[in-house]
Amino acid sequence: MTATTTSASAAPADTGAAPFVVGLGGTLRAGSSTERALRDCLAAVRRRGGRTALFSGENINLPMYNPLDPHRTPAALALVDALRAADAVVIGSPGYHGGVSGLVKNALDYIEDMRGDATVYLDNKPWGCISCAYGWQAAVGTLGQLRVIGHALRAWPTPLGVAINSADPVWDADGVLVDNTVRAQLDLLAAQLLSFVPAGGGRR
Repeated sequence: MTATTTSASAAPADTGAAPFVVGLGGTLRAGSSTERALRDCLAAVRRRGGRTALFSGENINLPMYNPLDPHRTPAALALVDALRAADAVVIGSPGYHGGVSGLVKNALDYIEDMRGDATVYLDNKPWGCISCAYGWQAAVGTLGQLRVIGHALRAWPTPLGVAINSADPVWDADGVLVDNTVRAQLDLLAAQLLSFVPAGGGRR
C-alpha cells in the first residue's frame, strides 16, 4: 500500500468532494505486473483529484466465498465496505491458463453480499479492466472475461480496457513504468473511470 493510497482496512468517508476509485486484483506475489499496473492506474486517478484504495495480495487472500455462511473475515468486510462506497472500480487480473485467476474471482464473488443493497452489486458504476499475461492471447482473453463479469455485476465497463504483455519490458528493475504506450493507456483508463462517474457519484 502506497502512502498516497487509502488503506485497504477502511473506506474513506463520503466527503462528496472527490470520486472514490477502488482497485482490486493482483497476485500473492508482491510487486506483480498486475499489481504494478493497478498502482499506476490509481496514481493517475489521484493526479486527477480522485481518492483511491487498493486491495491486492494478502488483502484479497480471502476464504472461499460461501453464501450460506454469514461469517466474514475483517479483510472481506473491508473489501465489501470499500466497494459499497466506491464511485468507480478498476479490476486487474493475471491471465492464468487463459482466464481470470482464482484469487481475483473469489474476491469478486464477495460482491454477492451486496445483492440486497439499495445499489445492487455495482449498479451504474464505471468498471475498468486490466489484464497481464506472459503473451497476448491470455492477456486479451482475460480482459474479455473481466468485461463480462462487470456486465454481470451491473457495472459499466469503460470503452478502454488495458491488456499488458508482461513478456515485454514494461517496468524496469525498480518497478518504474517505462513503456510509454502502457502508461498512456493506464492514464486514459483513469480518465475514463472518473469522467463516467454518474452525477452525484456511483452510490445512490
